[in-house]
Amino acid sequence: MNLFTESNLSPDLLKAIGELGYEQPTEIQKQTIPFILSDTRDLIALAATGTGKTAAFSLPILDMIDDASRKIQLLVLCPTRELCLQITKDIKNYTKYLPNLKTTAVYGGSSITDQIRSLREKPQIIVGTPGRVIDLIGRKALDFSEIHWLVLDEADEMLSMGFKDDLETILNETPSEKQTLLFSATMSKEVERITKNYLTNPHRISVGSINEVKKNIKHEYYVVGYRQKKEALKRLLDANPNQYSIIFCRTRMETQEVADFLMQNAYAADALHGDLSQAQRDTVMKKFRLKNIDILVATDVAARGLDVNSLTHVIHYSLPDDPEVFVHRSGRTGRAGKDGISMSLIKPEESRKLKQIKLSTKIEIVEKKIPTGEEIIKAQVGGVFEKLFTEHEDLFTFDDSLIPDLSAFSKEELVHQLLQLQLRDLALFYKDKQDLADQKLSNDRDDRGSRRDRDRDRGRGRDRDRGDRSERRSDRDGGRERGGKPKRRNENMTRFFFNLGKRDNLKKMDMLEIINKATAKSKKRADIGDIEILEKFSFFEVEKSFKDEVLKGLQTQKFKGKDMRAEVAN
Repeated sequence: MNLFTESNLSPDLLKAIGELGYEQPTEIQKQTIPFILSDTRDLIALAATGTGKTAAFSLPILDMIDDASRKIQLLVLCPTRELCLQITKDIKNYTKYLPNLKTTAVYGGSSITDQIRSLREKPQIIVGTPGRVIDLIGRKALDFSEIHWLVLDEADEMLSMGFKDDLETILNETPSEKQTLLFSATMSKEVERITKNYLTNPHRISVGSINEVKKNIKHEYYVVGYRQKKEALKRLLDANPNQYSIIFCRTRMETQEVADFLMQNAYAADALHGDLSQAQRDTVMKKFRLKNIDILVATDVAARGLDVNSLTHVIHYSLPDDPEVFVHRSGRTGRAGKDGISMSLIKPEESRKLKQIKLSTKIEIVEKKIPTGEEIIKAQVGGVFEKLFTEHEDLFTFDDSLIPDLSAFSKEELVHQLLQLQLRDLALFYKDKQDLADQKLSNDRDDRGSRRDRDRDRGRGRDRDRGDRSERRSDRDGGRERGGKPKRRNENMTRFFFNLGKRDNLKKMDMLEIINKATAKSKKRADIGDIEILEKFSFFEVEKSFKDEVLKGLQTQKFKGKDMRAEVAN
């Protein structure tokens, strides 16, 4: 099968996908579409995200679905609201010329009453997240008795997000006589168990491998000290103009911190993480898809379900522990036949972790040097001309007579002056900056020994506040005590990042009371170490054995009506 026209799909479907620009099926579509059209066996399809899975399973089912029936015939389960909405949008586009087919999306974070109301229109197709589907089953708003097809999309993601019990409950609510189609990027143990328990003699389709997916992605890494990380990130962004990128961070706090740093430095960036409300998440996603912002700083969990085909760069601000996560992150660029670039910022002591990623994935990751100021200016000049040569859209009209007489300038002089105006601020910024490649990298011992100092740097980078006099003095002293000795971290203590600070009227006595309440159920009283109350957040130390109690106990408390959140400080 070389073209969609050879797939035996109905003319109405072919007309719709033709208008969407579908001509050549992807590999997963070539194998999956004819199978579903001709076989009733269950299916396990292994393929990476972004390979066209939605069309692969939905087009043949849409071709066979009974549009005269008002019963639910197709249920698609997916891990996130964002993916749910994307799949729903795609199916509605495919059914443009099939007006009797109705699709409804059901997901958390939106009015369940409105979704129940939409279900009264008797859709044949439901696309939903497991949690909301369970809720609607409990309210008797969903009837799966006539389901012919059940699709588990991104099954590995759903299981890794803790939906195992929900999936099993939903599967038990569906008739045994149905075709189950499981799509996954990986075949984890949990996915394997689901297939054994709920799929009958499944046919298997596997498209490509981790390494094949990465052929059009160039992988680079940059070794930088902790204190250099943000400046290094800024230089990489400046050296790659006209980019459209996702920056991946390890924690929610780090994500917000990096996003704040970029926004404070006039980049069109925003954060996406679990502390945002659903409305805030939707706003950020919309801005990113519309390219109102061109840099998204995100955690791995928050970025799940985000399907954007035109990303030019993926930047690993923090390396993941799992090589598969590295592959999944990087695979978000280089889609739709385009080339992509994956960049990793690593600390000197992370070389072993990077080596493990290389060995596990067989990906060639090339070491590069952080660009110099001169290299950045050259790249920026190239970026100006790239836009000039590729973007010819007339966005507005003006009277040509407003253009002054430029005959005194040669073509080269005019371009020179325009570039001076365009790049003036950037050139002045880097004019007297020492190149990072010339700066001595902190070693592993230095990094550990200055942990507290690093955390204060985080506070300055995120908040831009000055703090009180003692904090400023401590920072100037390079994290040293009054006697000049380096501050030592107590190895018996766990250091926590806490989301409230001075602006929340938090004081040390409050922090002590909060910790004691969190560990109150223990027979032994927890030892409490250093407590630092900063402007927007705080740090505190608690005896190591109480780590889990602290994390759990804080979740049940509020401080002056505000939710509290802590996580182990890196």
